[in-house]
Amino acid sequence: MRLNRSTDIGLRVLMLGAVTDDLLTVDRLAESLDVPRHHLAKVVQRLQHLGLLSTVRGRNGGVRLAPAAHTASIGAVVRELEGDAEVVQCEGDTPCPLNRGCRLRGALRAAQEAFYVALDPITVGELTDPPARQVLLTLSSRS
Repeated sequence: MRLNRSTDIGLRVLMLGAVTDDLLTVDRLAESLDVPRHHLAKVVQRLQHLGLLSTVRGRNGGVRLAPAAHTASIGAVVRELEGDAEVVQCEGDTPCPLNRGCRLRGALRAAQEAFYVALDPITVGELTDPPARQVLLTLSSRS
């Protein structure tokens, strides 16, 4: 399974937010993570709507990790960011002709859920334990 780019960026934002109490601007995050600002801004907005980031508006504003985010399950976060998409598209504009008798779709759904289940016990806080914390602190302090 491959995570979409937004999920990847979202997890990185959460990890950076977990190692600092400072407000992080979208520009600073975009530079630290080497991602386009407009894409990062959309991800930050989504994380804020999920209650994982707190925002402060204004000239000296920015974002920081919401208190509950430290204990948020990575599996739950990935499920939210990935949405209901399946590993393969069996329906749509050009439905698969094997759709009615195919067992692959069910097997792939089970594999996808096993992927999420493996991530469920891991929290955002655990991802930022040493030695990862030192690397993340270096990234979060880039100017």
